[in-house]
Amino acid sequence: MSENYEKINRELWNKKLEFHLKSPMYDMDNFLAGKNSLDDIVINELGDVEGKSLLHLQCHFGQDTLSFSRMGAKPTGIDLSTSCIAKAKELNASLGLNAKFECCNVYDTRQHVSELFDIVFTSYGTIIWLPDLDKWATVIDESLKAGGIFYIAEFHPVIQMFDYPEENISFPYFNRGAFEETLEGTYADPSADLKSKEIFWLHSISETVNALLKKNYNLLSFNEHAYSPYDCFGNSKEIEKGKYVFGSFPYPLPHVYSMKWQKPLS
Repeated sequence: MSENYEKINRELWNKKLEFHLKSPMYDMDNFLAGKNSLDDIVINELGDVEGKSLLHLQCHFGQDTLSFSRMGAKPTGIDLSTSCIAKAKELNASLGLNAKFECCNVYDTRQHVSELFDIVFTSYGTIIWLPDLDKWATVIDESLKAGGIFYIAEFHPVIQMFDYPEENISFPYFNRGAFEETLEGTYADPSADLKSKEIFWLHSISETVNALLKKNYNLLSFNEHAYSPYDCFGNSKEIEKGKYVFGSFPYPLPHVYSMKWQKPLS
């Protein structure tokens, strides 16, 4: 594992921001006009957030955090990208919302945020940037109130085995340590004039589940979804509005999984 992974990935996300703000995927014009950026999987499974305090881990530039604010939550977003957090704060101020934002690595969250939350939330392309899920689960546990909810919606490790847009398996299902790649473009804009290095880890579902079971959390729901709510893989087709399927395989592949956990009351 590169000792500089945090610095490298911070630079990566700082560079991505300008392209994401202009991309159709993030649809900024409609978001600024009031569109909720959260997908149906999250909205239907997480449930009512009105009046609840919510910590959003790895929030990028805050669209979903701000959508939670519009839904009546009291959200705090954290992200390691200085540019993204600056933009999130700017959007919060311009939209007159109540979100708070802190710039930090996930593992340093409790050094920057002292509050305990009703909900801890993370979604889509987040845990691949983390080398240690046991430390991640500890941050979640230290941030939740007793009886609080942790919710994750994440791209399925099966779909992450492919080297998009190719249909060949190029990566392992199970964690085999850090991968380093230099890529062109970005998932939200493959044609973006951007060449950048990234360092990531692949985590099986069992690795994720066991990290939370070690905290004695109760699993309330676990679902696998045969589509992605985002057209972010390349070589995808839209089978229904807002549902994208990668490749041309004879049987559906799991694209997303989602889990809802509850912290013990004592």
